[in-house]
Amino acid sequence: MPQPEAALFVTCLADLMRPEVGFAAAALIARAGFSVVVPPQGCCGQPNYNAGDKEGARTLARAAIAALERFETVVVPSGSCGGMIAKHYPHLFDADDPWRARAEAVAGRTLELTQFLARHPLPDAPKRPAGRIAYHDSCSARREMGILAEPRQLIAAHTAGEIVEIADAEACCGFGGLFCVKYPEISARMASEKTAAIAASGADMLVAADLGCLLNLGGTLQREGAPIAVKHIAELLAGEP
Repeated sequence: MPQPEAALFVTCLADLMRPEVGFAAAALIARAGFSVVVPPQGCCGQPNYNAGDKEGARTLARAAIAALERFETVVVPSGSCGGMIAKHYPHLFDADDPWRARAEAVAGRTLELTQFLARHPLPDAPKRPAGRIAYHDSCSARREMGILAEPRQLIAAHTAGEIVEIADAEACCGFGGLFCVKYPEISARMASEKTAAIAASGADMLVAADLGCLLNLGGTLQREGAPIAVKHIAELLAGEP
């Protein structure tokens, strides 16, 4: 019996800044029993949408919808891009626009990576050593996608690490897409407050599922000289060094 297909929407940041995240996500989807397809893709349109460029967001959304709509499952290793596709795409189009129904169909089949793995468990394997892990919830994953328990359950199931919670965990890390460009001083202060809370947790490793947050916090930790490893949850679960 052929394996079901899943489309991997890689995201711009993974493609351009950290392709290891895309490869790790693909490996996890395959381990969950799916045949991984990476269709032609560009930006999901979230920067346009957040900047008020609705027409630009619609143009990018149409391209993504056309590339993804033949797949029964779409997996995104980012709550940010996942939230754009699953929550915002349908509202880009008027009710009588034919693209509205197409957007709704794709939205209903789109899952953030940890949501997908919670529904399609990985096969049992020896737990990986991991130390003390602080998990950062991105604003998009937590608020738009309603993701909270899934990443922690996956870390507990597949690593021997101890999860330590970050104080004021629901606070933004300061990245916020274009926010960090428009308000760099405020963004830097928010990132420093978040990294101070991460250090206070006693964590050896920071894990997140949104690469924007991870690059922001990882860069801040590096500049501060903090000896805390930084990994995307896909890399951690896939066993990437």
